[in-house]
Amino acid sequence: MGFKGFVEGGIASIVAGCSTHPLDLIKVRMQLQGESLAPPNPAPIQTLRPAFAFNASSSTASSAIHALSHTPSPPPPPPPPRVGPISVGIRIFQTEGIPALFSGVSATVLRQTLYSTTRMGLYDVLKQKWTDPNSGNMPLLRKISAGLIAGGIGAAVGNPADVAMVRMQADGRLPLAQRRNYTSVIDAITRMSKQEGITSLWRGSSLTVNRAMIVTASQLASYDQIKETILEKRVMKDGLGTHVTASFAAGLVAAVASNPIDVIKTRVMNMKVEPGVAPPYCGALDCAMKTVRAEGPMALYKGFIPTISRQGPFTVVLFVTLEQVRKVLKDF
Repeated sequence: MGFKGFVEGGIASIVAGCSTHPLDLIKVRMQLQGESLAPPNPAPIQTLRPAFAFNASSSTASSAIHALSHTPSPPPPPPPPRVGPISVGIRIFQTEGIPALFSGVSATVLRQTLYSTTRMGLYDVLKQKWTDPNSGNMPLLRKISAGLIAGGIGAAVGNPADVAMVRMQADGRLPLAQRRNYTSVIDAITRMSKQEGITSLWRGSSLTVNRAMIVTASQLASYDQIKETILEKRVMKDGLGTHVTASFAAGLVAAVASNPIDVIKTRVMNMKVEPGVAPPYCGALDCAMKTVRAEGPMALYKGFIPTISRQGPFTVVLFVTLEQVRKVLKDF
């Protein structure tokens, strides 16, 4: 019974992931907008003074040096105008072609196979164990707890595919000389392991785990809760309308809760680390601070429109497919 939950969740997740992949790619490109504007750590200002200042010439020199040290730096270049999801999609289509909208789709399939299959299966197992046998329902707090546990474990398992997917989706925005040009998710994982070490496959894993815990807890728990409420209040019967309504609401909740972590995760995973060169970010907190300092707090909600545009359909396709797969496999 427990194994069937993994199969059902895996099939539904792969279908949902592939069908909404172009929206996910647009979201990643938007989250990386303005990243190069993150300022380096400013050097401490020092007041220069000559060692001895006994005569007028020394005083003159001291004044000149003091004035030089306070010369205002040139203003930073203005940030580029923000581009919306439709414009980003059109630009990708015009400059890279239709196939570019499915860049990294092989990584999406692997990610859904590892991450979503694990989280959906574990959530189903915990749901069966924690459901009240008398009422047939599980309290909301237990649903959230089950989502946190299942999401965290699933993210740890699927992180290598997640890193590969982000890089493959972001590659087209780089100059030709800087592109990684991964041919597939296997090529990406192999080259990352050889060039950057095996630990690079779990870069940003703390962010991935945190995001997955939030997404799974908000998405799965809210879907079950909203669906149960609709059925208890007899607003609709248990059918397609109920599934679509509950799943779209769950997608909205998940998008609002997870977007800031998703932005930081995307940037940390995509950063280029070269031997002998300091990485752009020292970690998640450093990335968040530099992003907010350079682009403002709302930068943490970059890509929110494509996030909800993707999260809504993804969640709808996920749960509608899941309900249909359950009907097909109910006798197994």
